[in-house]
Amino acid sequence: MYQRILVPVDGSPTSERGLDEAIRIAQLTHGQLRLLHVIDELSFALAMDAYAGYAGDWLDTLREQGRTLLEKCKATAQAAGVDADIALRDTFSGSVHEQVTTEAASWPADLIVLGTHGRRGVGRVVMGSSAENILRYATVPVLLVRAPAESKAKTESPGESTKVDLPSAALSFE
Repeated sequence: MYQRILVPVDGSPTSERGLDEAIRIAQLTHGQLRLLHVIDELSFALAMDAYAGYAGDWLDTLREQGRTLLEKCKATAQAAGVDADIALRDTFSGSVHEQVTTEAASWPADLIVLGTHGRRGVGRVVMGSSAENILRYATVPVLLVRAPAESKAKTESPGESTKVDLPSAALSFE
């Protein structure tokens, strides 16, 4: 049961909750994790906009921050006694959900675990839902770990903005 667990991570608190749950499952099943970070066109575009005055190579910056995030997550898993490897996808060869489901099939994963805000209505329409698409297109079971009620309520409050640190945490897996 669930020996190979794919965990998409993006540095958000919701993503960290998904990682924590994946670690718990791997401890119970003596499984291993593959930690995946995807740099897609949207996160690249947001980084370019956020750092418009930056003269460096945005893609290299996003790659370095992605590798740093993956190494941090790997260290967290290993500290809990769970074997983990990392994968960084930055080829712009499809949407986040396409790259996650492709990784799940090619690795091959027994389970995908990811955090989700569980947005509804306008928030979901505006932000999109990678989690929903992963759930829809994955050929393996998917465990969605919801954000805590207080952080969900905070991110959905009208008139209150959500802070996104770019380029390291570009987008969360909705």
